[in-house]
Amino acid sequence: MTINIHLNGRKRSFNIEPGESLADMLKRHHVWSVRKGCDTSSCGVCTVLLDDKPVLSCSLLAVQAEERHVTTVEGLPHEVEKISDAFGAEGADQCGYCNPGLALVIYALKKELSSPSDDDIKRYIIGNLCRCSGYIAQIKAIRRYLGDAQ
Repeated sequence: MTINIHLNGRKRSFNIEPGESLADMLKRHHVWSVRKGCDTSSCGVCTVLLDDKPVLSCSLLAVQAEERHVTTVEGLPHEVEKISDAFGAEGADQCGYCNPGLALVIYALKKELSSPSDDDIKRYIIGNLCRCSGYIAQIKAIRRYLGDAQ
């Protein structure tokens, strides 16, 4: 079956397998930033933006993205660079495996909430697990990215 998706601002057609997840379809078509960590919708590593909202691509069928806008970090290079710089400045970047999904969530947070509190940030990123950090440096990095570095 063929589906059409607006991937990172470009309309693309993809052949998909029956029951194939969006994460698997993107990986099969060389979208390397989409990672898999758990396949149970528990870790957030596979997060992409679907019509500008964070979704777990491992639990979404590829066919559900038909004619919708899917954004990965490849589609937001300037924002991802700013997020990366903030994480580096705060020492919040460790192994980096969770970073693409987390970056998309942070970008969506910035678009949705104008002045989030630390509690708002924690609630927003709760589905993105990081096995390396204690999240304190990440919260500081998110604050730096949002423009209110402390």
